[in-house]
Amino acid sequence: MYIARTLSKLNLEGLKLRSPLAVIFITVFINMLGYGMITVLIPLLINEQGGSGAIAGVLNSLYAFMQLLSGPVIGALSDRYGRKPVLLVCLSGTAVAFLLLGVSNSTIWIIAAVALDGITGGNMTVAYAYIADVTSPDTRARGMGMMGAAFGLGMMIGPAIGGLLSVYSLHLPAFIACFVALAAVGYGVLALPESLPVNLRSMQIDARSLNPIAQLVGLSKLGTINRLLAAMFLLNLAFSGLQTNFPLFALARFGWDAQRIGLFFAFIGVCAVTVQGGLFNLVQPRIGEPRLVLIGLFLMSVGLLLIAATPVALYLYPIVALATLGIGLAIPSLSSLVSTRVSAGQQGRLMGGVQAMLSLALIGGPSLAGLTFDLFGPGAPYAIGSALAFVAFAVAWTDLRVPTTSVKVV
Repeated sequence: MYIARTLSKLNLEGLKLRSPLAVIFITVFINMLGYGMITVLIPLLINEQGGSGAIAGVLNSLYAFMQLLSGPVIGALSDRYGRKPVLLVCLSGTAVAFLLLGVSNSTIWIIAAVALDGITGGNMTVAYAYIADVTSPDTRARGMGMMGAAFGLGMMIGPAIGGLLSVYSLHLPAFIACFVALAAVGYGVLALPESLPVNLRSMQIDARSLNPIAQLVGLSKLGTINRLLAAMFLLNLAFSGLQTNFPLFALARFGWDAQRIGLFFAFIGVCAVTVQGGLFNLVQPRIGEPRLVLIGLFLMSVGLLLIAATPVALYLYPIVALATLGIGLAIPSLSSLVSTRVSAGQQGRLMGGVQAMLSLALIGGPSLAGLTFDLFGPGAPYAIGSALAFVAFAVAWTDLRVPTTSVKVV
């Protein structure tokens, strides 16, 4: 019922299954469903092979590092050769990576699978470009909302299914994920039209656009948003590490198995969809983005500190709901504020630089969480994440400091 209401709000029922937007929605949903199945299992697979929390963290950093390198290349290839073939090749690579993970019997095989999945993980970038091709400026927000819904629903349902399947084997979800990725490839071949006509394709690839360092340098020159960007980096540095480390935390502190962890990730997904799909739109006109950034970062900091200290598994549910509320308020508000502070001609440079910056956070966060988990115990990554969120709050406050009289009232 909840999923049906979410789709209803996005007006998806009226879309024909063979329309481009519907095909992209289903393709992204199936892809994220498969990814969500195995996300919670990779740390447990590493643990099964006798690996440490640091190795599990490095693996997630490896995925982000490969995406950092391959993302601009995949985007440029889709500009040159079209969206459909690049998207289908990426999905095929994801299917092969899941297959490798399913047959893995050593840490080396797991590393190879994660690296391959990271290399071909740019399909989300291509999907965004596809939507930009087939929508007008008036309907683009609706198309992007559909993408967000497909992403969120896949990540909400996938971990729960992966946890349930893990009762039979930790490797079974990887084989199922391989199957659903291949199903997405087959569906795309049959139903997805090409969105970029040959006459609009780039005839050459700009080498500068493939350099993530150049994108970061360009971002640093947009001086009016540096403090907000610093807050965004710290927020994602904390969040990425905790997300990937949670299976090890739950196993070490509460003895949870993969099934319980998967169901808990599904609970987190429900909270995230509720906040970003409903609550945020309700409070944003009344409170405004500056206040929501500060409220969100503060709630995230408090929530993570409580996770580090909680001795009872049942307490995790309200505490994580609080932290998820903070994240769900802070991330879209920060993104909106950053976007509105640069001109239309700087948006491309902004988005490229922000993506490179977030990739760095996704590289550093899991490794930091894994290392502190091994050195200081299960609660340490969450205590450090709380400190990072509080520093982000302080940095954002120095930029925003909105007086009470400026709060919007509708």
